[in-house]
Amino acid sequence: MQSLTSICETLIPSITLDPVQMKNMDKPPSESVLESFYLSSGSQKPIPDEVAELMTKRGLMHGFIMVRLVLLMLSTRLGTLLLCGSLCFSKEFPFVKKFKDISLEKRDRILQNWSRSKYIILTRAAFAMIKSFCFYIFFTRIDENSENPAWEAIGYRLNTEKISSKHRMERPLQRGIIETLHETDFTLIKSLSQKGLKVTEDVNQNAYKIDCDVVIVGSGSGGEVAAAVLASSGQKVIVIEKGNYFTPEEYSCLEGPSFNQLYEHGAFLLTLDGKMIIMAGSTVGGGSAINWSASIRTPTSVLTEWFLDYRIPLFGSSDYQSAMDIVCKRIGVTENSLKEGFQNQVLRKGCEKLGLKVDNVPLNSGAVILTGCEADKFILEKNNSGRSRNNKCLGVTAASLNKRITKKLLIHSKVTVSACGSLLTLPLMIKSGLKNPNIRRTLRLHPVLFAWGYFPESMAEIEGKKHEGGIITSLHKVMSEKSEVKAVIETPIQGPAGLSVMFPWVSGRDMKDKMVKYSRTAHLFSLVRDNGSGEVKAKGRITYKLSSLDKENLKAGLRQALRILVAAGAVEVGTHREDGQSIKCKGIKEEELEEFLNTVTAVGGPLSVGEHWSLHCSAHQMGSCRMGATEAKGAIDENGESWEAEGLFVCD
Repeated sequence: MQSLTSICETLIPSITLDPVQMKNMDKPPSESVLESFYLSSGSQKPIPDEVAELMTKRGLMHGFIMVRLVLLMLSTRLGTLLLCGSLCFSKEFPFVKKFKDISLEKRDRILQNWSRSKYIILTRAAFAMIKSFCFYIFFTRIDENSENPAWEAIGYRLNTEKISSKHRMERPLQRGIIETLHETDFTLIKSLSQKGLKVTEDVNQNAYKIDCDVVIVGSGSGGEVAAAVLASSGQKVIVIEKGNYFTPEEYSCLEGPSFNQLYEHGAFLLTLDGKMIIMAGSTVGGGSAINWSASIRTPTSVLTEWFLDYRIPLFGSSDYQSAMDIVCKRIGVTENSLKEGFQNQVLRKGCEKLGLKVDNVPLNSGAVILTGCEADKFILEKNNSGRSRNNKCLGVTAASLNKRITKKLLIHSKVTVSACGSLLTLPLMIKSGLKNPNIRRTLRLHPVLFAWGYFPESMAEIEGKKHEGGIITSLHKVMSEKSEVKAVIETPIQGPAGLSVMFPWVSGRDMKDKMVKYSRTAHLFSLVRDNGSGEVKAKGRITYKLSSLDKENLKAGLRQALRILVAAGAVEVGTHREDGQSIKCKGIKEEELEEFLNTVTAVGGPLSVGEHWSLHCSAHQMGSCRMGATEAKGAIDENGESWEAEGLFVCD
């Protein structure tokens, strides 16, 4: 723990506030607030302990092993010498210091070397992992008043007041919800029966057998639509959701609880190479509960590709367009947005200055749902119906995450729908014995890279703060010479914890200087429709590789995002490359900007072999159980039914 504590202290050092810097700051907070922020340290209890605990729970296993090895080596003089080189030398016997005994200044240089190491992946990976978890803990920790002492210094303020109970309305889904985390074996039977479900006990299998017409695994965008349509037609529907149910009034404004309760793996789900942070919903509503309200219809070019190239008639029919109209109407999609936030003002102004087109982004403002309940596998039997499918699906086995419910659930149905997302449908199908080679191999992630620009508050024409206003209300499409979309530029929502995890650490002081500017630092991201693909090897084990075309498109989008930020008036712009790639913009000439942009590329992740690295992000996961005109082309047919199991459908 001493070595980890020393690393946390180096990442977030206790340093004095530079009076000159204070004088040059644009509308700074009080000197005492800033001074307190600069004096705060990552070594303060219980930060290192919580970092260690979170790495154990959320970190990649092989990454955690690397961290353990590095920390073990740093606890010895020989190990410190091997990892730190001459910076651990001392003039006094025994002439080599352990990491914890090295001065803060030298430790800062050591971490810089680790971060930028081209060849020693061990230290680079350990640095990236500890840095991410350390800043996450630092900016999500709160006191008894739900406040963080660093927030005021960086201009971040939230309304954390709870809605009083007398103003609460009935929860919209309350009549159909059974929250198994609040149940016991006895009360669960009663709750299921009260919802009109037939429940019997199977002593031999230590299970409750539940009968229904349709069982749906997952309550996200696919599952909720399927449940609504089928329930309205009179079918008895059960939806299984391993996450919990929250109404808008129950959502927390705090990053820590929100990530932990609403996101898969607490928002720390990474590809095995550590390059891609995957943001996936894990609550009632799935991705639709955590998305940023953007509701963009499937582009005509994509529908044409699916119809002609993949020979799936549905996407060339009016049925698909009609279904899209119904969905958009149901969720209230409109282009009449809220007041445009700070970052979208930046995007719009920059595009207008460059003469680029800006699109408005449309926004969205009798089933039984079992929450806190996880599906185990589908119930399959040999199919004797005469159809070509070898198996028939009879339902799904599931278990509550509540240990007080000791029996598993055998949910028998006429139709079974898997709608638990591209990351979880695959492990469920494979565990159930399905073997179609298209299962799990064509995962698409819509990869994202970030650009940032700092806009002092004195720039009155762009109002507000980073975390205020509509999230995505405008976008710009980067087009090729053939009028094809290469990348889409949009704005993210980032609290201080989420930003600091992704933002490059150049030095302890530089990171604090950058975070002080948090509220007026606009971020734009470059998103591409990926040509490369990944594979879901098992639950939580994901591989992914960008194609050369993906890298070129990400680069084009990233460079255009930087141009937009400069045109909007940023005084400094940069990327998330590990070395803090950035440029001051005051008085910059066009040729100087282009020279800088020529150095901007789509680099690999911390485990990649290369001079530079960056963290990518994904909020869209799809394609790992794709449709196909034949069994050789896809895992399911054009109706979404498995080629291998009659009655098993996928709605991801």
